[in-house]
Amino acid sequence: MSDHHHNVLLLGFTDQGVARRAYEDAMHLPGLRQLAVLERSAEGIVDIPESHIRGAGVPTVGSGLVGGLVGLLGGPIGVLLGFAAGAAIGNAAEQTEMTDGGAGLIVLSSRVESGRALLVADLVEHDSAPADELAAKYGASVERITAEEFAEQVRVAKESAS
Repeated sequence: MSDHHHNVLLLGFTDQGVARRAYEDAMHLPGLRQLAVLERSAEGIVDIPESHIRGAGVPTVGSGLVGGLVGLLGGPIGVLLGFAAGAAIGNAAEQTEMTDGGAGLIVLSSRVESGRALLVADLVEHDSAPADELAAKYGASVERITAEEFAEQVRVAKESAS
């Protein structure tokens, strides 16, 4: 691959413990944006024991700081109110993003069989080798879905649930 591709990678595992170990290594994949482990118990219950969003909290804090700087014009109370308002706006943006990510995991949960696990990675790949090597190291199957195609799958699932 000479250019970059925004993909959602699905690594399937027959052993949930192996999936959790692979999660630690996957945290270091180049271009990683989000990562989660989905597990389904023998009773059919889906769990997300591990998840990571790169830069989580940054919009909230960043917006709060900008609001605080703008609030300098109003003195100490202005700083406090500006920070609070900015943080609230940043947090709202983050909550929307997290809700969309949660919907994506719900869509993927149907792919996890009882007693198995799925490692889900949202990343921008410049080279497929690091993710392929990770999958080979842990004996996982790999499926790549373009971010656009995955977003469409989530959109369709949301509409059919409404």
